[in-house]
Amino acid sequence: MTFNWLKHYMPRSLYGRAALILVLPVVTLQLVVSIVFIQRHFEGVTVQMSTELAREVNLVVADLPQRTNATRLRLRPVAISNDALPQTNFRRWYDFTGLVVIRELSARIPVLERIELPSNREVVLFLRKNDDLYRIALDRTRVSAANPHQLFVNMVFFGALMTLIAFLYMRNQLRPITRLAAAAEAFGKGRNLRYSPAGAVEVRAAGHAFLDMRARIERHIEQRTMMLSGVSHDLRTPLTRLRLGLSLLDDEDREPLEHDVEEMQRLIDAFLDFARGDAEVAASERTDPFDLVRRIVEDAQRGGQNVVLGEMVGEGSVMLRPRALRRAVENLVGNARRYASACEVSVHLTDRSLRLRVEDDGPGIPADSREDALRPFVRLDPARNQDKGSGVGLGLAIAADIARAHGGVLRLGESEALGGLRADIVIAL
Repeated sequence: MTFNWLKHYMPRSLYGRAALILVLPVVTLQLVVSIVFIQRHFEGVTVQMSTELAREVNLVVADLPQRTNATRLRLRPVAISNDALPQTNFRRWYDFTGLVVIRELSARIPVLERIELPSNREVVLFLRKNDDLYRIALDRTRVSAANPHQLFVNMVFFGALMTLIAFLYMRNQLRPITRLAAAAEAFGKGRNLRYSPAGAVEVRAAGHAFLDMRARIERHIEQRTMMLSGVSHDLRTPLTRLRLGLSLLDDEDREPLEHDVEEMQRLIDAFLDFARGDAEVAASERTDPFDLVRRIVEDAQRGGQNVVLGEMVGEGSVMLRPRALRRAVENLVGNARRYASACEVSVHLTDRSLRLRVEDDGPGIPADSREDALRPFVRLDPARNQDKGSGVGLGLAIAADIARAHGGVLRLGESEALGGLRADIVIAL
């Protein structure tokens, strides 16, 4: 489009754009009215009054040194010395009507030497007839309209007042939209904000549609979780019977079958973890991320895993869901245990973000496959050694969902320290 370049200069927020729509016409209207009024009214009036004064001054100069016309026209010329003559004309820089006065009087009074406009109340003319120099002081109202600045004062004052009133009204109209946006954003991050439709009819309709959509999604998640829970419960009973039956077999025949049963149990637990990640409704609480990661590493070390604690940068606590975040980090550590021999966990906390990093020395994941690795039920056989473990491809998907529920993201990369996979959970604060 022709006006695409304007997008870089436009406000991005709804309040900013609405304010621009409100202020721009008011300012433009004031400028247009000011320019037109100055050019067609003040300038015209000043020209007429200056022309009339020039005629009177010419009559007074023609009658000098007699003062008959001066008395009748209320002009009092005073003889002065040449030393009292100013070097140049004088006016204040903001006296725009003074430009018209100087221009008209200089053009219509042949004997005019200098003009001074020291204030809004006085005009001083310096006239020379023959070798004599005269000074005439007169009221400013005889050459221009009185108090021309009042127009601008009134325009600016009432323009600002009406803009303020309109902005307050506009804010009340935009508030339901911002509340709807905040509720939608929070729901996208796994949180439910209390929201009731308000505002204009269209905004209310959008609010009711959002509430219906949120309710349908919540019912869908609840039904899926209940279904998986029911399937898990139904499968655990035959799995238990299988274990009891296998316990009666010889060791040589029992061990492979028990391995299959354990694999089925892990698959069921993975499905439930994935469903539970979407249905997580626990409220956030003030959590120390350094203590949380430290306990995760200690538990992994007690389990025989080669996991060490890396850099701990920053201090303080943030609002998190500790159980969900613990499950995400444990999934990442579990992946490292399955596909690598060493793992390192570090924390970096700033005023703007929290970063939990898990690095390993395994084969890693190619850059073009990292996005696919975050999808559910995706197993990257070329990137991972499946002989060292098994799964259904939900570990990274669960961690990514938990990161999104915290308003963050899971990023995969290459570890510079260990050479394997680097997984970062970055949460904006």
